[in-house]
Amino acid sequence: MAHSTRTRGRSWPTGAGLLAAAVALEGVLVVGYFLATPGTVTVPRYVLYPFVWINVALVAAYRTPLPSAPPRRHLLAGALAAGYFLLLANWAGLVGLTVGGHHPIPEGILGVSVGAGSPGWGRVRLITETVYVSVVPYRVIGYLGLTYLVYAALVDASGVVASGTLGFVSCLSCSFPIFASAVTGVLGGWVTLMSTAIAYSVDISTVAFLASVALLYWRPGFPALPGGRDEAET
Repeated sequence: MAHSTRTRGRSWPTGAGLLAAAVALEGVLVVGYFLATPGTVTVPRYVLYPFVWINVALVAAYRTPLPSAPPRRHLLAGALAAGYFLLLANWAGLVGLTVGGHHPIPEGILGVSVGAGSPGWGRVRLITETVYVSVVPYRVIGYLGLTYLVYAALVDASGVVASGTLGFVSCLSCSFPIFASAVTGVLGGWVTLMSTAIAYSVDISTVAFLASVALLYWRPGFPALPGGRDEAET
């Protein structure tokens, strides 16, 4: 009797394996950067903070599956989550309008510029006569992670509304994690704007970001719905 010699493909690493691979890559990037440039480490925690943001966002998103829901519910949650991301990005100075002042934008600053910085910090900025976009890698990845968590929470919460409650806002246990994360997320962006006045703005914004992720991941008091994270992890 002939036996198949077909071998199974190698499976993807588990979540722990992916995290270990990401940390190893980040270590290589940091060592390579400081070996290849004249830069020196003056405040070690500022070198590590970008990877705290990135890794926490990736792990939380990886471990938060989307509950099954009708397409209309996903569309509504996606629109609200997109607004949430734009709010955070605007308050953090990542995107905004350049019009509205009394003086025109100097032509010398228009276009694309790339700023130096250790991995996670290097800023890429695009300035036009109407808008600006400033990409700080760890901020963008962190806020995208928060946006995904908000999206998953809204899909979950809107199911409670559809099942007969008075509404999403009236359900404190549903809305509290999302509204609290919005407050802490905006706080993180606000203290970034005040970096010249607040000596520990990066530390405060990192704590705010971690609080946001924790609230959206665990969702204290949030009712479990069919197909939600509680069933997916059992």
